[in-house]
Amino acid sequence: SDGVLLRGGSLIPAARRAFRKLLDRNNNFLFPVVFVTNAGSCQRHHKAQQLSHLLDVQQVVLSHSPLRMLKSFHDKCVLVSGQGPLTDIANSLGFQKVVNVEQLREHHPLLDMVEHGTRPKPPPIRWETNLQLLIDVLLTNGSPAGMHALAASQLPVLACNIDLTWMAEAPSPRFGHGMFLLCLESVYRKLTGRELQYEALLGKPSLLTYRYAERQLRLQNHGRKLSTVYAIGDNLMTDIYGANLYDRYLSQQHAAMTTTTKLVAQGTGSQVTMTVPEEEELVSAAAQCRSILVCTGVYNPSDGNTAVSESVFHGHRDLVLDLELVEPHHVVEDVEEAVDLLLQRENLTSDL
Repeated sequence: SDGVLLRGGSLIPAARRAFRKLLDRNNNFLFPVVFVTNAGSCQRHHKAQQLSHLLDVQQVVLSHSPLRMLKSFHDKCVLVSGQGPLTDIANSLGFQKVVNVEQLREHHPLLDMVEHGTRPKPPPIRWETNLQLLIDVLLTNGSPAGMHALAASQLPVLACNIDLTWMAEAPSPRFGHGMFLLCLESVYRKLTGRELQYEALLGKPSLLTYRYAERQLRLQNHGRKLSTVYAIGDNLMTDIYGANLYDRYLSQQHAAMTTTTKLVAQGTGSQVTMTVPEEEELVSAAAQCRSILVCTGVYNPSDGNTAVSESVFHGHRDLVLDLELVEPHHVVEDVEEAVDLLLQRENLTSDL
């Protein structure tokens, strides 16, 4: 939502005008609409309420929403790192045995040596604490009270949101969770000489996130097939890359050329193995996905494609630099112009 509908907590004026064009006279959407965001520090219904305060929003897909489908992990003890009500979020996604970084630090107080003189009242958890304790867990194979000793196999890591930057009220982009992952990867490699491996990367541009979003659209559409999905975003490396990867997947799926797992390896790097969800209803039915880039967020047309060149690549380590995947089907000024475009392409007009 940030950069497309919002800048920080403020609504982009074009967003409200865009919504009016998507609603009929009874304030119902003309067609299924899902809001896919890499935000993850809140519950899905809270994000919907936040957006509904500004706009009438029902369906929201957060970066961690697809974790509901990775049921093989739900009965395992998981350590969660991030911001917001993490334990409640993890429980709502199906995880039954959840430990957060603060609980881990309280249980092993000698592990966190970052802040000085703050034993009685520890400060809010910051990146350095999360880095230290996650590394402790990884290098002790899940027994952080013990000494570091690299195991033959690494504990599985599921990462939600690989946005390097995001757009808030500041004039320039701010660090995103992808920056934290970059730090974690660098520390792990420096200490071990090995590359950190991910079991899955979720959130945009993960293929699983777009498949999950389409599933939500089909549920809104009473199970009827969707012909075209339009993905509107402000970030070339997440929104556009993901939508185009999904479009490629749809075309290959309809041509029966490849399996889901093989395609994800092609799109997001050979190091990433996609955990295939257990739910059969995730089989995609749409024919195509059109990517629409807006200029109200991370993407600034005056900068050109500086984030996706050979010399400066802002994508995650495990994303393949495929310039076709960062070429939007359409570039528009804002979300209102994007809605005008898709309504025109679909020969749809609001009753208002």
